[in-house]
Amino acid sequence: MAVTTAPTPTTVPAGHYGPAGALRAEWTKFRSVRSTTWSLLATVVLTLGIGILATSVEAARWNQLSLVDRLTFDPVRLSLTGLLFSQLSIGVLGVLVVSAEYGTGTIRATLAAIPNRPMVLAAKAVVFGLVALVVSEVIAFSAFFIGQAILTPTTPHATLSQPGVLRAVIGGGLYLTVLGLFALGLAAIFRHTAGAISAFVGILLILPLIVQALPTSVIDAVGKFLPANIGVVMTGTRFNDIQSAFSPWVGLAILAGYALAALLIGGWLMVRRDA
Repeated sequence: MAVTTAPTPTTVPAGHYGPAGALRAEWTKFRSVRSTTWSLLATVVLTLGIGILATSVEAARWNQLSLVDRLTFDPVRLSLTGLLFSQLSIGVLGVLVVSAEYGTGTIRATLAAIPNRPMVLAAKAVVFGLVALVVSEVIAFSAFFIGQAILTPTTPHATLSQPGVLRAVIGGGLYLTVLGLFALGLAAIFRHTAGAISAFVGILLILPLIVQALPTSVIDAVGKFLPANIGVVMTGTRFNDIQSAFSPWVGLAILAGYALAALLIGGWLMVRRDA
């Protein structure tokens, strides 16, 4: 009697475990959950809403400003004020891209389909980074144009052709994007939503308060490395009020280093830990 044996599996179907399949899967997950819509909506509302409020108030009180305030007035940074608040919403979204799957347990299904864990994290970072970059740049330019339109009748305003203005607007969008990737890396490290958000908020908001309580020499040496201070420099054209600050592009490179370090550590921990 002939003995029939089951065929031995050979290779995984082309693209099933490859980068293209991972990107498609992450894009499907990213656009199909409500947290994406609400977080991006919050980013848009905060950036534009606070920018409109800040520029309107400054335009109304321009005649009462002192000479020093007028000389240090930066219409670009003022119109982009909302970016320094929407960084929280983009950071929360970056955290949820990773931590939500750990919270629901669906990460097991993801890793079963794509056993290459660094590839999974890389796909999440690419999908999130591209969406965050497009959204951040659109709202940065929108906030700039709306803000300058509000300032034009009564106060000094800026145009994209002036020195440093285009760099500041583009830099604002890049700042949000890289900060979101940093939050995503923190989520890969902590795996829990609350822990990752707490770490992100602590680094972004609490750490600067602690540094401000230290001696001036320490503030000058450490303060320029803080993400929040880097963001202030990147979204402005005048830096007389920021001591010992890095140039905008150097600051962006440092911030990108933070994000890369968080992602590398998170990827290493994903490989070593159980899902």
